[in-house]
Amino acid sequence: MIFRARQFEFVFPRPALVMGIVNVTPDSFSDGGKFSDPRKAVQHALKLAEQGAEILDIGGESTRPGAKPVSEKEELRRVIPVIEKLAAIRWGERPREPRLTKSRPARGDARPTKKILISIDTIKPAVARAALKAGASIVNDVAANRGGGEMWKIVSEFRAGYVCMHAPPEFHAIGKQKNILAEVGMFFRERFKKLKAAGISPEQVVFDPGIGFGKTLKQNLQLLAGLRSFTKLRRPLLLGVSRKSFIGKLSGAELNERLPASLACASLAIVGGVQIIRAHDVAETVWAVRMAEAILAQTKK
Repeated sequence: MIFRARQFEFVFPRPALVMGIVNVTPDSFSDGGKFSDPRKAVQHALKLAEQGAEILDIGGESTRPGAKPVSEKEELRRVIPVIEKLAAIRWGERPREPRLTKSRPARGDARPTKKILISIDTIKPAVARAALKAGASIVNDVAANRGGGEMWKIVSEFRAGYVCMHAPPEFHAIGKQKNILAEVGMFFRERFKKLKAAGISPEQVVFDPGIGFGKTLKQNLQLLAGLRSFTKLRRPLLLGVSRKSFIGKLSGAELNERLPASLACASLAIVGGVQIIRAHDVAETVWAVRMAEAILAQTKK
């Protein structure tokens, strides 16, 4: 199975990718305001890459419940300077070289030169286009349920990677799904057909079940338990559970106490066939994922 995002290519099976979260916002549920300054955001992104993040997900608008919408102009002001700076960096210029891909350096090169794989977390087509022009390679779209196809035309034009996430139209409105696994699976299949019709290659597509978006605690747990059912589509799966509120509902853990549960979900997701883990705590997530993979490798011998 191959995932392509512009000039980047990943061939699975391979070690799972960890996507580091970089919120350039004042109001995100976990780290809002910490990295709203572009310089701090870039520094944080580089730190996550050095900890093992192979994708950096840059977001300029919070999607937490109750968050105020952000204008297109303001979102562009937040994210474009960060993306431009990160896209201009090659790891040969850094004092330390993160392991961004499995490719080997060319003969005679002491240090390979690689670009950072950048994802733009947005629901606005104009922001996606500007981000791709600035150097992003993936569009992480939590509004993949939209009726129009403008975002998909842009993804097709740039041959970008596309994360198609399941969520209700109102994002956080709890639906009355009797079988959440069947509904999410049907959503993926229906969107897959539309994406291909819009000129997007299957190799550009990643699916995300949208944990925490318009789902009850029980439905979130059912999705986590049934992740393997989505592997039938033969596309990479992305899981984002880092510090989310359903963990607090289950355990009573406050925001800064949710890392152990986040790591448990990430590890079980690897067992369930997930290829990309989106996380705030990159170093800890990388270790948890690598341990899960090492154990799984022994069961296959």
